[in-house]
Amino acid sequence: MHWIEGIVDKVIKEFGNRDVIICNGGLSISGLQHVGRLRGEITIVSVVKDLLRERGYDAKQTLILYTVDPWKGKEAQLKQFKDPVEARKYTGWPLFLVPDPFGCCENWIEHFWHDFGDYLDNFAKEIEIISTRDLYLKNERMKNFVKLCIAKRNEVRKVLNKYRKRKPLPEDWIPFEPICDNCNRIDSTKTLEVDLKNEKAYYKCNACGHEGETDLSNGKLTWRLEWVGIWYSLNVSFEPYGKDHAMPGGSRDSCNDLALNVFNIKPPVGIPYEWVGYVVKGRDMGDMGSSDFIGFSPREWLEVAEPEVLRYYYLVNHPMKRITLSLENIPFYTEQYDRAERVFYGKEQLSDKNLEELMKKSYKFAQLKPLPKEMPFQISYLHCVALVQTLPPVTGEELLEEAIKRLRLTGKLERELQDYEKERLLRRLSRAKKWLELYAPSIYKIKVLKELTEEVLVKINKNVVPLLKILYDNLKDCDWTDEGIKQAMMKVPKRKGKEEREFFKALYYIYFGKEYGPRIAPYLSILNKEWVLNRLREAITKLEKRC
Repeated sequence: MHWIEGIVDKVIKEFGNRDVIICNGGLSISGLQHVGRLRGEITIVSVVKDLLRERGYDAKQTLILYTVDPWKGKEAQLKQFKDPVEARKYTGWPLFLVPDPFGCCENWIEHFWHDFGDYLDNFAKEIEIISTRDLYLKNERMKNFVKLCIAKRNEVRKVLNKYRKRKPLPEDWIPFEPICDNCNRIDSTKTLEVDLKNEKAYYKCNACGHEGETDLSNGKLTWRLEWVGIWYSLNVSFEPYGKDHAMPGGSRDSCNDLALNVFNIKPPVGIPYEWVGYVVKGRDMGDMGSSDFIGFSPREWLEVAEPEVLRYYYLVNHPMKRITLSLENIPFYTEQYDRAERVFYGKEQLSDKNLEELMKKSYKFAQLKPLPKEMPFQISYLHCVALVQTLPPVTGEELLEEAIKRLRLTGKLERELQDYEKERLLRRLSRAKKWLELYAPSIYKIKVLKELTEEVLVKINKNVVPLLKILYDNLKDCDWTDEGIKQAMMKVPKRKGKEEREFFKALYYIYFGKEYGPRIAPYLSILNKEWVLNRLREAITKLEKRC
């Protein structure tokens, strides 16, 4: 059983009798909406919903945006503005009131949501997005819950104080945080009294000293009560949560306690998940963070890789395993996905049958479209990286035509592609080209040497000539695939160490004019066999004359 199937079983056991099973996630729009947020709140929720539907249940996916949370005024947030000193005045304001630092959108939330929300359909289907601002303003159940919290505040306080041993809530505590009408802050107001009949809160702002009254819709509950309020108002049956909420006696435990013992509702089934780390040039930058602007967005991922690749990576790893992402390592994630595809279609078998089953199911669950019965034409990401560097500088349909022509010429493609396979190939070629432009380490940037010059030849160790002759004979008879070329190279009898290094250095110089590069066999395999042999023969002849 895949770990996510166990979650689905629990949801059915606890909430299978509900007319609609609500699967919810939540995000605070405090800054960069990074791809790490796609792990628990989007991908896991999406797959649970889909599996519930497969089993015949009516399931729905919702996503709560916490838009009334106070803006913290962190250094990284302040730096988004032209004048960070001036921007400090927004500290403590609810997020929906903070202006867009770039002036192109209505507010902070709208600006930073674009690179996430505009691309969300690529990672999950049919998500209803609800802001907490709208919940307080429009949802009758949430409005009633706010009043219920205030009416039951003594019971609420007793439960929460079990988890706040060092700083217990005082007896006059009221669990509502109004927005100050004078200075806009929400993090410094204290509710003094509430008129439940007229739905009014009387408050004092400790930041500006203002005293006033406001509607109970113009503010928010303290966050633990707000979380329970979302479960209550939406009738949530499943919701994952970050590891920070999962500690024994932590926020999830206290919210479960409130739900069961104060509000008499069943807490949703949940699962904790680890944060996603961010790696740049091999250095772990720590966990991705929204308000700290650490990470990269779904828009940036989609420029260079398929969404299913990321969904698969999240599903094949247990949710409490810390994983890292780097835009420089896109070929690695894609190869893992491609391998799972081969395993799924029976083109590759594993000795570890448990791992094989995990990969098959993770691959299947990662899909957002129906899978074809037969495995589609597959070409690796690095092959595409090599291909786009050896083709004419074209884009779109011309790029596809040139690529197909080259793949036929080199024997990698021996049949007609269906339309969906052509679309898939073009997407990968285009993304590989973009990856080369934006993130590829220099080792992957290769150009075929147009002419074998004396300047290049003098850099080649003359002692490798006998090895190059053997390679020439091997290449003449080998299958013109990266594996065939690799085997031809391995059959050259060379000593490990300096001789082996000089042999490969010579090949890089002969074909690319530089002493190192990525694995050379895939690159040679997409070049014309006759041209590769002619270039090698030319090099051998000229090197022998030098000797």
